[in-house]
Amino acid sequence: MLGLIFVVLYLLVFFAGDAKGSFTDRLQPKLGLDLRGGTQATYIASQAGGTPTTESMEQARTIIENRVNALGVSEAEVVVQGKNTIVVSLAGKADDQLKDLAQAANMRFRLLTGTTPDVSASALNPASPSPSVAASGVAPSAAPSGAAKPSAGASAPSITTGPSAGTGGQGGGEAVPSATPSANPSPAASAAAPAATPSASASAAPVPASVQEQRAAVAKKVGAALWAQAEKLTAPVDLSSDPKAGLAYKAFNALSPAEVAALTPQMQFNVPTISCDQLDKRPNGSIDDANSQVVACYSGQAKVLLDQAKVVGTDISSASPQLDQTNGQWVVSLDFTGDGQKKWADLTRVAFNATSSDPCYTAVQALYGSAEHCAVAVVLDKEILSAPQIQAVLTGSSQITGSFTVDSAKQLADQLKFGAIPVTFEAGPAQTISATLGLQQLEAGLIAAAIGMALVAIYAFFYYRLLGSVIFLSLLLSGLLTFGALVFLGRTIGYTLTLAGIAGFIVSLGVAADSFVIYFERLKDEIHEGRTPRSAVPRAWHRARRTIISANTITIMCAVVLYIVSIGAVQGFAFAMGLATVLDLIVVFLFRHPIMTMFANTKAFMSPRVSGLGRVLRRNPTEESVSSRVKEA
Repeated sequence: MLGLIFVVLYLLVFFAGDAKGSFTDRLQPKLGLDLRGGTQATYIASQAGGTPTTESMEQARTIIENRVNALGVSEAEVVVQGKNTIVVSLAGKADDQLKDLAQAANMRFRLLTGTTPDVSASALNPASPSPSVAASGVAPSAAPSGAAKPSAGASAPSITTGPSAGTGGQGGGEAVPSATPSANPSPAASAAAPAATPSASASAAPVPASVQEQRAAVAKKVGAALWAQAEKLTAPVDLSSDPKAGLAYKAFNALSPAEVAALTPQMQFNVPTISCDQLDKRPNGSIDDANSQVVACYSGQAKVLLDQAKVVGTDISSASPQLDQTNGQWVVSLDFTGDGQKKWADLTRVAFNATSSDPCYTAVQALYGSAEHCAVAVVLDKEILSAPQIQAVLTGSSQITGSFTVDSAKQLADQLKFGAIPVTFEAGPAQTISATLGLQQLEAGLIAAAIGMALVAIYAFFYYRLLGSVIFLSLLLSGLLTFGALVFLGRTIGYTLTLAGIAGFIVSLGVAADSFVIYFERLKDEIHEGRTPRSAVPRAWHRARRTIISANTITIMCAVVLYIVSIGAVQGFAFAMGLATVLDLIVVFLFRHPIMTMFANTKAFMSPRVSGLGRVLRRNPTEESVSSRVKEA
C-alpha cells in the first residue's frame, strides 16, 4: 500500500498539473519570499477629507490579504506602514498578481442615459472625420484586468439570468439581456447624435470645498470666459453642422486627468475636447459616488452618461467563477442579497419599461444602432464591463459574461466576494527583493536538519541496533513523502516553502522519533513480562498504537488551530508541522508495523547484540521459557 502511495504521488509530481521542463525542474518545490526573493509593491492610500482612518487601513489590509490568499497558500506579507501605506510582498516574479491587488473593486449598476462619440481629435482638427458610435464602431473590448480583449468580431459582454418568475407579465420566462449590437444599424443611428444631456440634479448636491478649489484652479487655467461658456452647455457640442465649433474648447484638452475628474459630469460629457484618454486616466475613485451621475468611456470610443447607481457591490451576496456549459466560456455568477435582489428587479423594470421617448432608449439607439429597451451598465471602478439591453424584469441570480479566462473570472469573483476596499490607492514604487540572505539561511537550515537527522540515526543505531534501521528507514520514507507532497502542493494550491516551514518539518522529526520510542519501549515491556519477540511485537503494537495516535492527533490539532488563528510565517510553520505529522502516521501504519512483524520472524531479531533488545533478552532462559509457556497457556 505504501509503495502504491509513492508511485501515485511521484507520478503526480512528474506529470500532473503544469509540470514541465526536465525531471530535475519538476522536482523543484515552490520557494517563498525569504528563500528565492520576490516582488514588493507599495500602495499609497488616499481618502476624501484627509488621511485614511486606522480602521479603514486595517480593513483595506484585510481585504488585500484575503485576495492574496485566494491566489494560493503563498504566505504573502501584507503590512501597513505609517498611516497611509500598504506594502505587499510576494515570492518570485509576481508583477501581474500585484498589479490589481489594491483595485478597489467598487461594483456599480447604472442606467445608461446618454452617449456621445469621443470627438476630441476631430474637435481639435476639423479636417479629421468624426467617429461614430454606431454598433459597428463600438465593439466592446473593455474587460476586467488580466482578461484577454475580445476581437473585433466578438460579441459584447452581457448579463444573463435564470428563469424569471413574477415579471408582472412583462416578458417572463428566461431573461437573457443582450448587448450584442444590431447587425444592420440604421444610417440615421450612425450619425451619432447626442442621446441625452445630464440632468440639472447632477450638480444639485453640495460640492466639497476641496473640489470647489480644484474647479476654481481649472477655471483660472482655461480662462474665466471659456469656463462660463462650458458651464452653460446643456448638450454635447454638435460638430456636424460646424466642425470648427470644438476649437473654442481646446484648452480643456490640456487638462490633466485629475483636473478633468474635478469637473461636473455636464462638462465632462458636453465639452467635445475632453477625451476618453483623459477620462480613463482619472484618479481611482473618481466615479465611485453612487448618488451622482457619472461619465465614463465605453470601449474608448464613446463617452456615456450614467445615472445614479441603484444597485452596488454591497447588494451582491456572493460571486463565483463558473464555466458556461452552453458556450464553454467563463462567467462570473452573481447572487444578490434580499434587499439587493429587489433593487436589481426595480432597476431592470425601469430599463425594460422605458419607451422610445426616454433618454435611456435614445442613448441605446445611438450606441448600438437600434434599440429594444434601455441598457444597464456594469461598472467596476472606472471601467464599464458591459452595457446590455434589458429584455425582461430580472428577479433571479445573474451572470457577468465577457472575454474571461479562468484566472480573470476568479479574480473578479474574489474581488466582489471579499468586498470593496474602502480606501483608494495609488501605486507606489515596486522593487525586487534579493534572496541571497534567504539562500544562506536555507543552506544553514538544511544542514541543521541533516545534522539533527544524523544524530537521531546514530543514537537509534547505538541504542536500538537493528531496530535503529527501522527508525532510519521510516524517517527516510517520511522525508521522501514530505518532499513529494511539497512539490505537488506547490504546483496545485500554491503552497510555498519558507524558513518557517523548514522549521516546522524539523520539529516534526522529534514528533516522529517519539512514536518510535513509545513503540520500542512498549515492546521491551512485553518481553520483560516473559513473551517471545514474535508474540510481543503485535501485542506491543496494539498497546502503543493508541498512544501514538493520541499524541499525533494532539499535534495535528495544535497545527490546525495555529494555522487558523495565525498569519504569514507562523501559518506556514503550522501547515508544515501538520503535514509532516500526517505523513508520519501513514509511515507508522504502512511501514513500521509490517516491517517489525517481519523482523520478529527472523533469527537475527532473537540475538541481543543485533536486535537492540539487549538486556531484555539476556534473561534466565528457564525463567523466560516457563513464564512464556504459562502466559501463552
